[in-house]
Amino acid sequence: MKVFRKMHPGTILLSSYLVTIGVGTFLLLLPASTVSGSISFINALFTSTSAVCVTGLIVVDTGSYFTFFGQNIILALIQLGGLGVMTVSVTIFLLIGKRVSFKHRMAMQDLFAHTPREDINQLVKSILWFTVIAEISGILLLTFHWAKEYPLTKALYLAVFHTISAFCNAGFSLFTNSFMDYTNDVFLNIVICALIIFGGIGFPVVYDIYKTVFRSQGRRVRLSVQTKTVLITTFILIIGGMAVFWSVEQNTSIHGCSFVGRFLTSLFQSITCRTAGFNTINIATLGNATLAFMIFLMFFGASPGSCGGGIKTTTLAVLSKFAWSRIKNKIRVNLFKKSIPKDTVTKSISLVVISIAIIVTVFFLLLLSMPENIRYSGHHSQFLSYLFEVVSAFGTVGLSMGATTKISCLGKVLIIIMMLIGRVGVLTFSYLIAGVELTNGIEYAEENIMIG
Repeated sequence: MKVFRKMHPGTILLSSYLVTIGVGTFLLLLPASTVSGSISFINALFTSTSAVCVTGLIVVDTGSYFTFFGQNIILALIQLGGLGVMTVSVTIFLLIGKRVSFKHRMAMQDLFAHTPREDINQLVKSILWFTVIAEISGILLLTFHWAKEYPLTKALYLAVFHTISAFCNAGFSLFTNSFMDYTNDVFLNIVICALIIFGGIGFPVVYDIYKTVFRSQGRRVRLSVQTKTVLITTFILIIGGMAVFWSVEQNTSIHGCSFVGRFLTSLFQSITCRTAGFNTINIATLGNATLAFMIFLMFFGASPGSCGGGIKTTTLAVLSKFAWSRIKNKIRVNLFKKSIPKDTVTKSISLVVISIAIIVTVFFLLLLSMPENIRYSGHHSQFLSYLFEVVSAFGTVGLSMGATTKISCLGKVLIIIMMLIGRVGVLTFSYLIAGVELTNGIEYAEENIMIG
């Protein structure tokens, strides 16, 4: 307990994920978890990490390789990872009437609050209620939908699994080809997209909206700058992503589709490629321009305090506003008539630089881990698919061009590390390595250099 008290909240957060991944790996190694009765350690570890980090990258088919028991282990890991292990532990403390420790409160503060707050317990309760309402709604709607196609028990099971997977932005599916058989299904597309969006905008945003709408008690309460930024940036990315996909793929992958089919396919891919990992079209058949744009969306990912990864929508908004301010020769970065602290702007820039450095490093190592007959074959088609894989793991997205099942054991370890970094957060890892205390360092006489 003394060691626990001395641990930094970031260390507690990382440790909770590592322990959960370890337990999940052990359970997936049990003969009862797989149809064949066995699975390699690296594949069990990969699957457990992908579930806990709500990524969705798979090395074996979830629906056919794992038994009912194994699938439910994966589902439990997804729910734990989506809500956050710390959220679940705090909830248990609240249910049994135990006092939540200061370290736990600080860890929750880092996860779900952009400003210091005393109502962490109330925030946790709101997160749980929102999760329950959203998931029950999704289960009822999808059960009603799939009951027309499957027996009621199977329809209910499919609804439970895919609702939790969608809301937690995990991307795991019991269908071998994800939702490619439901490309033109308006009802299913809308339900899945809604679940992904609700799970990806961030619990702090939902809590802020809830307080503004239901707890204002007649007082004029304004949404926070974070909430406004998340909602507007998310809307722009969804509409922009849909427009780009539609315009680039209209003569190729969606050629011949009806207007509704083109709309649904473009909208679904725009939403899912930032966070969730489901797909209604074969990703490997898309054009290079489309894949490059999808990499951009995966890199920025979801919003802070959500089930998704990436460097977050707010980072994109702050950097965009920062660049625009510099173009107009303005020092301060302002959003919605509020000035963003310089420390936040600096962190945003650092986050992007560090994230790119991590992606480039892992991508390079992943290419080196390829078998020599492929590495020196003279064919460079694997280059884009491996880059796509690395960014997908970093953004905890789960989309793949098919490279996941082809990578070596070392490559799987690298992807596991990327999924963990993407879920816990780049800044959290940076703090654990370099520490959280700021120092001025050695200050010398200034001398300018040319840039740009």
